[in-house]
Amino acid sequence: MAKHINLTLQVWRQKSAQSDGKFVEYPAKNISPDMSFLEMLDVVNEGLIHKGDEPIAFDHDCREGICGTCGMVVSGRPHGPKERTTTCQLHMRSFKDGDNLTIEPWRAEAFPVIRDLVVDRGAFDRIIAAGGFVSVPTGSPQDANALPVPKENADLAMDAAACIGCGACVAACPNASAMLFVSAKISQLALLPQGQPERYHRVRDMIAQMDAEGFGTCTNHGECEAACPKGIKMENIARMNRDFIVASLISRPPTGGGGGEG
Repeated sequence: MAKHINLTLQVWRQKSAQSDGKFVEYPAKNISPDMSFLEMLDVVNEGLIHKGDEPIAFDHDCREGICGTCGMVVSGRPHGPKERTTTCQLHMRSFKDGDNLTIEPWRAEAFPVIRDLVVDRGAFDRIIAAGGFVSVPTGSPQDANALPVPKENADLAMDAAACIGCGACVAACPNASAMLFVSAKISQLALLPQGQPERYHRVRDMIAQMDAEGFGTCTNHGECEAACPKGIKMENIARMNRDFIVASLISRPPTGGGGGEG
């Protein structure tokens, strides 16, 4: 039987977006190494509730590394110390008995803290609404092979589509940039035939919304790719930048008057 461990947690507590927050120390005793990180927090919360204290608020849903709802910075690393792993899939065997862990929310102006470890990631939703979709006519579905897609493009599109929108890239970036997230959502459509009609409208509108939300700029630190639990590549950012340059050129009015897009 695996030996249970005892930990000390320094947890960020903040009652609301309007209130000041602070770190509060909590013991996490008799923790099974087979527990997930969120299950460990559940155990701590059960103890707090038993004492009549407010439980620690944190985001979670599927707890299977799929939905992107969970997310917290564990001792300075988004999602914790294990690469390619969401917080909900991080197990306590990644830690040692006696460890002192600091747990805090994503830190970004565009992700305001709602309470404790919960942040408002609605900015991501608004970026998607600005152009992260394809407009298709209704009717009978096309045959699967009606639009042939080169395997390389299909693989790259699927890799980009693996993004779960958790926000770890923003939390890891010194500039709180959302470029990796936005570029993944743009690339998954830009690489496919269905995404071509709105390709340049999409990149222009989504980047404009990203800037309006207050995210920082990309200066190629690479922390975003390192923190991403799905391994989204920075090459998507390069692809997005190329498309944005094209979009900027074709939207310029021609010399000598006139207007509209090319």
